[in-house]
Amino acid sequence: MRELEYKEIYRLEECLKELAEHHNEVSTGFKGCYPKRPFAETLESFREGIQSGKSRIAVVEENGRILGFCKTDVCGAEGKIDYLIVLKEARGGGYGNDLMDWAMNTLKQSGVNRIEVRVVDGNDAIRFYEKYGFRINAQILRMNV
Repeated sequence: MRELEYKEIYRLEECLKELAEHHNEVSTGFKGCYPKRPFAETLESFREGIQSGKSRIAVVEENGRILGFCKTDVCGAEGKIDYLIVLKEARGGGYGNDLMDWAMNTLKQSGVNRIEVRVVDGNDAIRFYEKYGFRINAQILRMNV
């Protein structure tokens, strides 16, 4: 595992595509609405976040291929785990735990006093985050029009 440099950001597109597909499968009310914006825009925002120092991204790789990544953001005293994705074919190998441990340590070392993670309704990842001590704080209701 290592931190990604801003100039490598384009290498995350495969993971983002799989994440969008996953959200479309599991999201009870919003199937088909992912991605919410073009992947290029998302990747550009990642690059800007890394360059500004607001964001950090760790990746797990095998034979030069990125199998998963985690993105953290810091805004004042609040930390955010913005993305944590492991490709379906690589799940079960501990990569998610490695990325989560990295995220928790990174955010704690940055001095935040609260960490937030948002999860799409219906996503099994909720149980994963609960194992780390996260609890559901709110439910946001939305409607497509």
